[in-house]
Amino acid sequence: MAVNRVPVLKRCRSLGLDPVFLGYDKKSNRTNARAGKKVSEYGLQLREKQKAKFIYGVLEKPFRNYYEKADRMKGMTGENLMTMLESRLDNVVFRMGFARTRREARQIVDHKHVLVNGKQVNIPSYLVKAGDVIEIREKSKSLQRYKDILEVTAGRLVPEWIDVDQEAFKGTVKNLPTREMIDVPVNEMLIVELYSK
Repeated sequence: MAVNRVPVLKRCRSLGLDPVFLGYDKKSNRTNARAGKKVSEYGLQLREKQKAKFIYGVLEKPFRNYYEKADRMKGMTGENLMTMLESRLDNVVFRMGFARTRREARQIVDHKHVLVNGKQVNIPSYLVKAGDVIEIREKSKSLQRYKDILEVTAGRLVPEWIDVDQEAFKGTVKNLPTREMIDVPVNEMLIVELYSK
């Protein structure tokens, strides 16, 4: 499997992204060397796509598949794409506050710590549906790791489309998020323009 080894803060800096959206509370003091340069229309579109891929930890091929699936669905392609990315299992675990970052959430899912509707799911890209109950399995709940995670994520806002009981490490997806509920700084219209060329 391909792994992105670029330091997170460096990547955030090059994309003009605040590390807070990835769950990191660090800040980079350096400035981007290309900050003042004019960017072409294609450059802007490409940056938005790279931002979305980087935030959700998705590689090019699966991202393109999400786009094609979103294009076939009813409604706006860009909004469909963002809803699908947001409803990935690793992202939902992160949003519920059971992981400090999306990368950690991906690892938690990979290591079979997560149950969806009582069944073990270890596919980070699994798309959750409205009404799904997501919880950390019983054996893992007592681990020190999760107590540490809850301390860090206690102040984080849980999106309105998810209902979470953090003490029980359990949450329910009330409904799939609309674009207004997703606080990710990505202009999905530019991604659609890029792919529809």
